[in-house]
Parts: sequence; structure tokens; C-alpha cells
Amino acid sequence: MTESLAAAIARAGSPVQLLRNAQARPTIFPVTAEFSNWRSEQQSWRQTVALLDQSHHMTDLFIRGRDALRLLSDLGVNSFARFEVDNAKQFIAVNDEGYLIGDAILFYLGDEEFDLVGHQMVIDWVQFHGETGDYEVTFERDGNSIVRSGNPTLYRYELQGPNALELMERVTGAPVPPTRFFHMATFTIDGVTVRSLRHGMAGQPGFELFGPWEDGERVREALLREGEPLGLVRVGSKAYSSANLESAWVPSPLPAIFTGAHAERYLEWLPATSAGSLAGSLTSDRIEDYYVTPYDLGYGRSVAFDHDFLGREALERIAQEPTRVKVTLIWNADDVAAAQRSLLEPGLPAKYIDFPKARYGLYQVDRVLIDGRDVGISHDAGYITNEQVFASLASLVPDAAEPGTEVVVVWGEEPNSAKPAVEPHRQVEIRATVAPAPYSSYARENYRRDTSAASS
Repeated sequence: MTESLAAAIARAGSPVQLLRNAQARPTIFPVTAEFSNWRSEQQSWRQTVALLDQSHHMTDLFIRGRDALRLLSDLGVNSFARFEVDNAKQFIAVNDEGYLIGDAILFYLGDEEFDLVGHQMVIDWVQFHGETGDYEVTFERDGNSIVRSGNPTLYRYELQGPNALELMERVTGAPVPPTRFFHMATFTIDGVTVRSLRHGMAGQPGFELFGPWEDGERVREALLREGEPLGLVRVGSKAYSSANLESAWVPSPLPAIFTGAHAERYLEWLPATSAGSLAGSLTSDRIEDYYVTPYDLGYGRSVAFDHDFLGREALERIAQEPTRVKVTLIWNADDVAAAQRSLLEPGLPAKYIDFPKARYGLYQVDRVLIDGRDVGISHDAGYITNEQVFASLASLVPDAAEPGTEVVVVWGEEPNSAKPAVEPHRQVEIRATVAPAPYSSYARENYRRDTSAASS
């Protein structure tokens, strides 16, 4: 029998001990690492048009039945008042204490039919409540290509960049109809029916195309053929994994599943393999110290108190005085270079800083200091070629979140954990400067513009 997460925690002694030394690697994208090189691939979504294959690294949970929408409304902090077929939204869930479980993209595919797409943290949560609650729903789960045997149910391609609209018009042979942000339309590409989400990633205009797996190769070849004169670049997993740094999305905050009213039953239901790994310089025996709220990650605009949902009462209290503000930290280039250079010097080196993504656990949580005082946490870190900066996303207390504020990121673990991605190292302090999130001015000003595709 598969060990439950509750049993694994009991064996390790605590959630922190289990996650800190988990043998699970950071999120792995099971697609080609680089088609050319990650720097050119990063530049493509800013300069021409990028093709990113999303078919393999995310989980799809197809939810069907008369109570499907009620289940989602009962768990999501979002408003569902005007949610209709051919709409999508960033679905966000919290526990009963108001702390974040996770987020995913929710597609309203048809009458009583939804597809929840993303990392498994929030998908597990929805499936658990649907199976154990009073809901008339069915679930069809299509795991990512690391855990799945066989092909995915759907192909999913992302087109991003200033030439994305022209490519869509070339490949469909017709003007793209006006489509609002996070709304869907249907197209024909090389005789195949394709559904498209008006989307954006790394702050650039784009389209997410999806359909039955067996049609995927035909659609991809048409995109490559029509995209060649427009400078289409295929993007591998290295560049793709860093795109969130430009749009300021934190992909894997530690889910608040270890405490609260539902924790005991949920941890018994979850397999131990779903735990993930915890990395970074923040060290505490209290798992709650690693939690975040929706407000810490800039999701306050998505919280709607127009319906009852799990965690609403607690979130209403948190909303009165949000604890942290999401920012970008621009790391000091000399300090980053010094950390890398220490690999060639005598003595214990600093923790290696990988490029373009430096995360070495699924949940990366690093201390951020001002004059030795903790002022928040740093999440994902990596290099943004388009801005020529090494940066991380962070959640800081309001008085430290003003752009231009000088802070210090503590990089590395003390003591070193037993995770596979952790080599013997010493902690170092990296100077950083607070900047807006998203850092890119285009992303800040245009990412969520509610305009038609034709004008983007």
C-alpha cells in the first residue's frame, strides 16, 4: 500500500523535517531543456514569438457533474458570479485559517464541465473535498508526464510575444476575433479544431492552444511552418521555467495543508509522494512560518467576499491588515558573481546559484533582512535575460516593500539538508534592491489589460 503523507510525517518527526530532507527534486519539466539556448529562448517572447509546450509538466483535473461549479465556488476565493462557458480564471484556494493552498488555471469547458490545470497542490485539495464532501461530481485526472503512463489527454501550446497575433492570423487564415483576457475562442488550424485561451505569460500577449493529444503534432507543425518567417523560437524547459520571474507569478508556495480543521483527514488521504521538498535559509520548527496568504502574493484583487467559501471568515480578518507585499528583488551582480567564484576558491563554497533558475527545492523560502532584522521571504530566483538582472520574487512587510529599499537575501542552508540538489556549502548574504512586481514595465502595465486580441 502507498504510504500516506500523515504516516511519512510521523516517521520523520514533523512536517518541516520531512520536507527539508525530502528526496523529491525541484519541479522537473519533462521536455527538451534547450532547443537553441535558454538566453535566446528567453528573448523570443519579448522580441518575436515563442512556442512553449505545456503538454507535459502540469496536471489536468477534469471535473464534471451537477455540483461541479458549487464545489469550485465552495473552495475558491474567486467570484463565480459571472463565470461562464468559454471563460477561464486563476483559481485560488485557502485553508480554513486563510492561508494559501495554491492556485491553478480553471477552464470552463462546457455545461457542468471544467478543467483545473496546474501543479498538484490545489488540484489534490479540490479532488479531496469533492470525493469526501456532499457533491455529485466525477473526476478524471491526467497527471504530468513524470507520473503518467502513456500520452497526455490534451496537447497544450503557448504562443507568446509581439508576433503572436500575426502568427495566429497566418495559421488560421483569418483575422483573430476580439477576445478578452482569459476568455476562450475556437479556431481551425490545418483542418483541426483548436480551442484558444487569450492569455499572457512573462507579461507578453499570447494564446494558449489546446485540444486532443492526437491533433497536437499537426497543430505544432503548422505553427512551426507559419511561424518561421516571423522569427518563431521553440522554448525549452530551462527558459520556460524562468518565465514566471517576468510576470511575477510564484509557482509553488508551500501549501497550508499541515494545520487547520481538515489537516488530519487530508494528510491521511494524500500519498507521501505528493509532499514535495522545502529549501532555503528560513529555518523554523513551525510549519506555519512557511505559509503565505493570498495577499502576500498579490492575489488580493482575486479575493471576492460575494460568496461563502472555505476560509472566508479567516481571510476577512487577514484582509483588514495584509501582512506582506509582493515585490521583485534585484540581486547585486557583484555578490552573485562572488558566490559563484567561491566554487574556485579554497574552503567551503557558497551555495551554487544555478542559471536561469536557482530554486533547489519545490518550495523555496529564503530569509530577507534589513540591518539583521527579518522583513519577509524570497521565493523563486533566477536570471532575466531581457532585463539583464538576477532577480527573485519576494513577500515583504509593507515598510520594507518600497522600490529602491536595500535588503539582504540569505542564500543557502545552515545546516545543509539531505536533498539531492544540495551540495556541501556555506550560507552567504546577497545584497538586493526592492523593485516592483512584475519588474518589466510592459508586464506591469499591459499583462491584464482587458482588451481584444486584435489590439494587443
